[in-house]
Amino acid sequence: MRPQDSGHAQQAAFTSTHWSVVIAAGDTSAPGAREALEKLCRTYWYPIYARVRRKGWIPSDAQDLTQAFFARLLEKEYFKLADPERGRFRGFLVTALDHFLVNEWRRASAEKRGAGQSPVSIDQQDAEGRYQAEPAAPDLSPDRLFEQRWALALLDQVLAGLRAEYEANGRCELFDELKAFTWGEKSAMSQADIGARLGMTENAVSQAVHRLRKRYGELLRAEVANTVATNSEVEDELRHLLQAIST
Repeated sequence: MRPQDSGHAQQAAFTSTHWSVVIAAGDTSAPGAREALEKLCRTYWYPIYARVRRKGWIPSDAQDLTQAFFARLLEKEYFKLADPERGRFRGFLVTALDHFLVNEWRRASAEKRGAGQSPVSIDQQDAEGRYQAEPAAPDLSPDRLFEQRWALALLDQVLAGLRAEYEANGRCELFDELKAFTWGEKSAMSQADIGARLGMTENAVSQAVHRLRKRYGELLRAEVANTVATNSEVEDELRHLLQAIST
């Protein structure tokens, strides 16, 4: 798939679905809003789970509370917690989660937690395995851990989308060889060596890396756009998230 004009693509992101539609509607009644919100929840559930665990909840309770939280999130009244001046989805999630943990978790029985229409299905072994593998220092605050996991989940989502595009064009081998270059990293192999493996000239590999990085940047902006309320917030959110993974 050839990328279209980036300005046009950014505008399209704000005329379709995702968080901009949800927050503008104030609830999930707008066409496509619930589906968009569910997609965002499925993508970014782990940062919430990690934050709940870092706040001291045991694994089984953290799993139940995370699922119950997302189920409650789909109820209209939760959107009164959204700040129109700071319409970032991650900020809304943190505010809503803290409200939920302090004021509402006691009302959720063990049977009701995670039941109903939760948009995420959490495998406790997988979730806790990921949490135990966290390289973060034990004294890293719940807020900092959430920010880092949020940023990494977003980058993983972008990389998965980019790979899907290459796969659709029958170019998985090229993607696998070049993916180390997406984030300014260096591959263990030189571009000349990669070219030899793929039957390409070094110059052709260099051009392929340039196209890969360009498309990665476009997809990154589009993914960030799905988590803020207005186009003007994209650059600020990008800076914030890149800082989160670099500190």
